[in-house]
Amino acid sequence: MREVASRINQSSGEGCSGFLPPGRAWAPGALYELLSAKTERDCTAALGFAMHELSLVRVETHHQPLPGPQQSGSSLVEELYLGDIHTDWLERLHYRPTGYQRPLQSAVHHTHPCPACGAIYRADEHHPPILPAQVELPVQLSGSWVSTRCEVRPAVLFLTRYFIFHGSNHTWQGYYYHYSDPLCKQPTFTIYASGRYTQGVPSSKVKGGMELAFKVTQARVTPMDQVTVVMLNSSEPGSCGLASSWSAGVEQDITPTNGCLALGIRLPHMEYELFRTEHDPKERSLLYIGERPTDGSSPDRPDKRPTSYQAPLVQCAGASEEFPSYYSLKYVGKEGANGSEELKPLPVALLLLIALQVLRWD
Repeated sequence: MREVASRINQSSGEGCSGFLPPGRAWAPGALYELLSAKTERDCTAALGFAMHELSLVRVETHHQPLPGPQQSGSSLVEELYLGDIHTDWLERLHYRPTGYQRPLQSAVHHTHPCPACGAIYRADEHHPPILPAQVELPVQLSGSWVSTRCEVRPAVLFLTRYFIFHGSNHTWQGYYYHYSDPLCKQPTFTIYASGRYTQGVPSSKVKGGMELAFKVTQARVTPMDQVTVVMLNSSEPGSCGLASSWSAGVEQDITPTNGCLALGIRLPHMEYELFRTEHDPKERSLLYIGERPTDGSSPDRPDKRPTSYQAPLVQCAGASEEFPSYYSLKYVGKEGANGSEELKPLPVALLLLIALQVLRWD
C-alpha cells in the first residue's frame, strides 16, 4: 500500500500530488476514488490502469453438449472478447488493441463445469473472488497438444497451433496454421518448425511457471492461396526458399536460405519461453505457452522471456470429446463448382500485413 500511495503522490495526474498527506497510510478495506469527473482527478496512470480493452469487443455464441453419457442436447454458451492488453507495461496507457484477450463468459450462459464463474460473479470491490486452489503440476511436455479454438493475435492474425514434444530426446515440432478470418476457415499459409529445447527450471518471476529455451533449427512453409504464392515468388532470390518456385499447397523447406525474409523468419533461432500445465474441470491436460510480445518481436533474449500466457493447448487425447469438428489439423476451403474444396484468395494488403507481423524470428 505504501508503494501504491507513493506512486500516486508522484504522479503528474491532475489532483494526484498529495493524494494522501505525508505520514498517513492507506487503510485496508477503505475505498479511494482515483478517477472523478466531479473533482477533475485522474490518478489511474500511476497504477498503469486503462480501459482501452473496451474499444474493441466481439461476442460469440455456441452450444456445448450436455455433460454425461445419458444426456442429450446442448446448452448455450455466450462469450465476450475484449481488446488485447500490451505485453509491455509502459505501453498500456496509450496502446489501442488490434487483437483479443481470452474471452469472458456470460454469468448466465457459460460452460459447465466452471468452479470460478460463480465466485467471480458474486464478488465486489470489498470482497474480491478467492478462486479454487489448483495443484501445481510438473511440466510434462511429451505428447501432442492442439489449440482449442481459432486464436487471435494483434495486427489481425488468426491461427491454430499443433505441437509435438518428444521428452526422450528434447526435440519438438510445431505447426502454425494461418487464416485470414476469425473463424479460421480461409487458410493463407502453414509454417512447420522443429528443433530442440532445454531442461526446464522453475520460474523465479511467475509462480507455477517453467522456464525453457527453444532452438528453432528447421522450418518449412506451405502457401495455401494464390496471393501468398505471388508474394513468396516475388521475394528476393535466396531470401525464402527456391526463387520463383512456390505453388499453392506445396510445402517448401526454407532452412537452406536461413529462413524466409518475407515472413520475418530467421534460422537458426533461439526463444526463451515460459510454460505451465494444468488440469481443467474435466481433468483434461492443458498446456500454457508464453504470450507473444505485442510489438511482433520475438523473445530471443532472456530479458524478453514472457511473464503471461497464450490461450491453452489441450492434449490431443482429450481433445476429441468436445471438439469433434475442430479444424486445427486440416484446412477448410471454399467448396468449388465441382464439389471439391478450392482455395480462396484474400486481399493483397491483408496478406502483406500478416506476412510482416507473423512469427518475427529475427
